[in-house]
Amino acid sequence: MAAKKKPKNQHERTRVDHATEKAEDYVEAIAEVIEEQGVCRVKDLAEHFAVSHVTVNRTVSRLQRDGYVTTEPYSPVELTSKGTKLAKDSRHRHEIVFSFLVALGVSEETAATDTEGIEHHVSPETLALMEKYIAGTQG
Repeated sequence: MAAKKKPKNQHERTRVDHATEKAEDYVEAIAEVIEEQGVCRVKDLAEHFAVSHVTVNRTVSRLQRDGYVTTEPYSPVELTSKGTKLAKDSRHRHEIVFSFLVALGVSEETAATDTEGIEHHVSPETLALMEKYIAGTQG
């Protein structure tokens, strides 16, 4: 019996996904808050994620360093074009995963929770098939 071939660096994509997970969550939340309220402040993110202002400030500093947001002390957090693109892509992936789970019969409450983890780790191939499945169930 032939040995099962192991994929090269089988955990590499998962490590990369974990590295960008927080950035994706934050830019998506910033975009939502701006859409709903017109501006996004650190306190809005602290409430959204149920974390301290210190935690948000550290994360926003990393996002600023990486080119996703701009902000000044005591000023709103704004998305850069890079941050806006990441937020849009993250939101799109989120919507597909959520809709797929609901189409399978998962309750909306459970699907909302499960989506928060799955959306960061789904491959483009799987995401495309989820989207195709959703389209087939709506027609």
